[in-house]
Amino acid sequence: MTTPSENPLIDLGKKAPAFALKNQEGTLCRLSQYAGQWVILYFYPKDNTSSCTKQACAFRDQLPDFSSANAVVLGVSPDDEKSHTKFIQKHDLPFTLLADPEHQALTRYGVWQEKSMYGRKYMGVVRTTYLIDPKGKVAQRWDKVKVANHIQDVLESLTRLQQEG
Repeated sequence: MTTPSENPLIDLGKKAPAFALKNQEGTLCRLSQYAGQWVILYFYPKDNTSSCTKQACAFRDQLPDFSSANAVVLGVSPDDEKSHTKFIQKHDLPFTLLADPEHQALTRYGVWQEKSMYGRKYMGVVRTTYLIDPKGKVAQRWDKVKVANHIQDVLESLTRLQQEG
C-alpha cells in the first residue's frame, strides 16, 4: 500500500511528471504531446458520482474560456476507458479523460492517498488539480479541491499567470 509520504504532491516550479495513459477511445496520451500549451490536469475519484460530475460539467461549461487561453483540460481517474466513454456521452464532455486503473499517474502526482470513511481506511484519489505551464512545469496546484468555485479559481489563476508571463 502506497502512503502519501512516499509520493508527495509536486511542488510549484517543478517539472510535471511524464505519463502515458489511455484516453476514452483507447489512444495512448502523453503529457509531452501538450508541450507549448497550458494543461489543466485534474484528478478525480470516480466517473458519474455527484461531485465528480459537477466538476466535469463545470470544466465543460468553461472550456471555451480555457481553449481561448491556449489551455487543454485533461481529467484523470482510476476508471477504465469504457467508463470514461459513458461519462463523456452522458454529460457531453468535450475534453479528454484519461484512464489510470494501475494508478501510474495518480501515484506520481501524489494524489493516490490513504483516505478514511466511517472509520474505514482505504486508498483512493484525493481530488487535486495541477496547472502545468507550456514548458511542462507546475505553475499552480489545488489540493483537496472543493468543487464549488474551483473552475473559476483555475481560470483566474491561468489568466493571471499568462499576464505575468
